[in-house]
Amino acid sequence: MRNRPARQPEIGPAPLSPEEKLGIAEEAVLDLKAVDPVVLDMRPLTVITDYFLICHGTSNIHIRALADRVLQRFEERRVRPFGTEGYQEADWVLLDYGDVVVHIFSEERRGFYALERLWSDAPRTELAPEAESDE
Repeated sequence: MRNRPARQPEIGPAPLSPEEKLGIAEEAVLDLKAVDPVVLDMRPLTVITDYFLICHGTSNIHIRALADRVLQRFEERRVRPFGTEGYQEADWVLLDYGDVVVHIFSEERRGFYALERLWSDAPRTELAPEAESDE
């Protein structure tokens, strides 16, 4: 019987926690001035994801730029989405990172689908850009 060598640990970045993923997505949309960004904590309500990050853009170009920034920030960490939807139309872009799902809407589409109302039982956090210091 041959002795098998001990298995070496895999080399590569450690997986990101849901909170780390959420932080990356939040920073990305805030960098490009997403409108009314909100985080819904989905953990008490469903097993499909931990967080929804919901925001909207001011135009199709802005919506695509927001999606591109989120994708870029995750790509820098070697994380790819499980799926993306709606990028070409740029009316509702969905970026699925498993435990974090980013929804970037047009203002009209956000009002129509009203995810914040649909999931009104989810604990909610509104994001605001960091206040600039007067120094």
